[in-house]
Amino acid sequence: MKRLFILLGFLLSSFTAFGADMSHGADNFFKSDKVTAQKVSFKNQYQLTVVGNLFVPKGLEPAARSAAIIVGHPMGAVKEQSANLYAQKLAEQGFVTLSLDLSFWGESEGAPRNAVLPDMYAEDFSAAVDYLGTRPFIDRERIGVLGICGSGSFVISAAKIDPRMKAIATVSMYDMGAANRDGLKHSQSLAQRKQIIAQAAEQRYAEFTGGKVEYTGGTVLELKADTHPIQREFFDFYRTPRGEFTPASSTPQQTTRPTLSSNTKFMNFYPFVDIESISPRPMLFIAGADAHSREFSEEAFRLAGQPKELVIVPNAGHVDLYDRVELIPFAKLTQFFKSNLK
Repeated sequence: MKRLFILLGFLLSSFTAFGADMSHGADNFFKSDKVTAQKVSFKNQYQLTVVGNLFVPKGLEPAARSAAIIVGHPMGAVKEQSANLYAQKLAEQGFVTLSLDLSFWGESEGAPRNAVLPDMYAEDFSAAVDYLGTRPFIDRERIGVLGICGSGSFVISAAKIDPRMKAIATVSMYDMGAANRDGLKHSQSLAQRKQIIAQAAEQRYAEFTGGKVEYTGGTVLELKADTHPIQREFFDFYRTPRGEFTPASSTPQQTTRPTLSSNTKFMNFYPFVDIESISPRPMLFIAGADAHSREFSEEAFRLAGQPKELVIVPNAGHVDLYDRVELIPFAKLTQFFKSNLK
């Protein structure tokens, strides 16, 4: 019987490795024929170049001053993973949208690649506001932000000190600070946290003396019979044709994998502290009913000031809301931003 389970696990791993679950309209690489796309770049306050895709609805009046939405990708991903999809779907509803690569990832600058620096990630969203707010076709009083997965915590961090962000939405949010300090559902002990910190600190010596950069966490590169269900969920998106994308700055399959020595920066990241100070600007939190990350959206909603809204999507997991068009509540996002970016 044991051999049977091992064989079944191997077959499942092999199928998933070469195929992808495209159910519920999964369409990460969606290309809209209703918008024009343009690659843009701009400097953040620390003079790193941030690269993004600007999507403009076709037929937009040249003299119009439009509302705009900045869209951030999942932690460790790039704009071509989830963010472009959301940006185009919202641009089809009349918004000018900008998906961006966070610093150290994708086409944006920053070394070493895949480094963790949450304050810089938050800065990139403010720099995107700088860019959009100085375009003649954008109404700088009507700029919103949308963060997917880890970017949900980064837009909250940014919005606390940038009142130019008039409406804030998150989807499948991860509090990257709490997730790294405590694990999901507080499953990580203080002793385990200290062990991770010690390992990262020792790795700094290796890199300082010219040693090899090591990576941590992220999505596994192959499935095994005992691979955790959450890792299988991420693998199906990041390591299959469903969502796999390798930017020129990365080696194959390196997305989602931060450097070991920098990842402890998240231990000092507390995005929900003072989240109530964002009020009275509106906040919308969207999470899947079955998402392993649901706890973070619920906690942010509990702590946030008014007005706020929590939307739980039935029969949806965390990664489902990256690209499964039939599950993503685009109508709700459209209504939220249209109501609050008047």
